[in-house]
Amino acid sequence: MTDCKEMIVIKIRIIGSCGSGKSTIAREISNKFGIPCFELDNLVWNTDHRYSDEERDSKLAEILKQETWIIEGVHYKWVLESFRDADLIIMITPNTWIRDYRIIRRFIRTRIGIESWNYKQSVHNLIEMMKWNKKYDQEHFPCIFDLTECYSHKRIIVRNQEDTLTHMDRFLINR
Repeated sequence: MTDCKEMIVIKIRIIGSCGSGKSTIAREISNKFGIPCFELDNLVWNTDHRYSDEERDSKLAEILKQETWIIEGVHYKWVLESFRDADLIIMITPNTWIRDYRIIRRFIRTRIGIESWNYKQSVHNLIEMMKWNKKYDQEHFPCIFDLTECYSHKRIIVRNQEDTLTHMDRFLINR
């Protein structure tokens, strides 16, 4: 990835299923270029409760006003402005089995205290997340693809972190 000493002014929207690597790549780009990174789950969840839609939407509006940002998350229905305002939309689509492995690994790591998470992890949540993950490719990805079709000129679809970094380099060089 291109090295850069000063912050790059860019707005990046990263979307993918649970366990797709959104948070990892968002943090890497954020650290590399000094761009603030925001997880949509943090706009939805506090560790002990869910924020109201009004609180959530207000937090999103504040982020969107910033000059530069990375917004990552699986949410798409209530964050249409993030697609509109983004300079680059990254859709991450790794293999379902890789996502399942990452979901289970994260669950174990949060349960034993190695990793923190936005909300309390439970076996029920794990099962629901695995079910939702199975439906993502057939149900959610096509919806997201359709919702972002008018932004296809700034949308890339990648399979992994390496593809993302390669596309990011190309995007920055061509700016």
